[in-house]
Amino acid sequence: MTSADRPATRLATRLSFLVAGFGLACWAPLVPFAKERLAVDDAVLGLLLLSLGIGSVLAMLATGILSARYGTKPIIIAGGIGLALILPLLVVAGTPLALALTLLAFGAALGSIDVAMNIHAVEVERAASEPLMSGFHALFSIGGFAGSAVMTALLSLHLGPLGSALICSVLMLIAMAMAAPRLLRRAQPQEGPLFVLPHGIVLLLALLAAVTFLIEGAMLDWGALLVIGAGLVSEARGGIGYIVFSIAMTTGRLGGDAVVARIGDRATLIGGSLLAVAGLAVLLLAPSAAVAIAGFLLIGLGASNLVPVLFRGAARQTAMPTGLAVASITTAGYAGVLVGPAGIGFVAHAVGLPAAFWMLAALMCVVTLSARAVTRKI
Repeated sequence: MTSADRPATRLATRLSFLVAGFGLACWAPLVPFAKERLAVDDAVLGLLLLSLGIGSVLAMLATGILSARYGTKPIIIAGGIGLALILPLLVVAGTPLALALTLLAFGAALGSIDVAMNIHAVEVERAASEPLMSGFHALFSIGGFAGSAVMTALLSLHLGPLGSALICSVLMLIAMAMAAPRLLRRAQPQEGPLFVLPHGIVLLLALLAAVTFLIEGAMLDWGALLVIGAGLVSEARGGIGYIVFSIAMTTGRLGGDAVVARIGDRATLIGGSLLAVAGLAVLLLAPSAAVAIAGFLLIGLGASNLVPVLFRGAARQTAMPTGLAVASITTAGYAGVLVGPAGIGFVAHAVGLPAAFWMLAALMCVVTLSARAVTRKI
């Protein structure tokens, strides 16, 4: 048994995904509080979210290069610890500029761990000779559920944003302390060029990843504001929708490898994307909180296995070195999560948040239409 195929290494990989999802989701229930504290409108909030995206994407570009030469272990550790230490600073930033700079650093930590853990996961899956990617991404979803649920629960107990953030930070530090000694010293070492422009099938995979992750980013940053603005839930309970979305993502991904083995990659992409489109329609047309929650559920189930299928394609393609291809697709995908919601802010300011979400439904149809081309080349 190689070091990459040891149970301890799989555990460390899962903990890395868990921390990344947890840290990102802890920010979701804090968004309405930040907007109220700084007294900004949707357009300014969109600019602030853009700072998070810029920091993340810049770090992702650097991480793809550094991981190819030095391995992923130090980057995963630094990114996870960075998330834990920066989260409380998001709560105390008292001006738009201060919050923008803090979000920039938070995004850099998130971008670093996201790229590194996916490259690490590809190495572990290869050593195992069995599908593991959906399971790893399920831990990201579990982290998303746990982060949003824990933060929402703490806020509901009136512990305050700062106290709640500090508790969540401690939990992340504990998880990273468990993962650090079990990570591979060098995952996917690359002796060739340290940078290759995405091309061939990698470009298409990157586009679909960006669209799919954009939906997840919208649920994270704007889902609560959508249902609050529609008068369906109170501000304190705005995070409930994302909790349901995360549960659905987790459920779908835990059984994702079995689903793909049964129906194939193409059917998974087509069926999942259409289900997500239906969920967005239900959410936008919802007359009550219960129906809106059903929309979050459908979106989560539909989108759950799209990303793992795309990452599996990145690992199998031969147009680029695997590590750099995974980094390119991760960068494009998480740019959708982090930069895309900033664009939603501008659209919402111009034509309203519901119209922006209808545009997301149209973009998800691109995944449906591209499924045949993607699976033909994977």
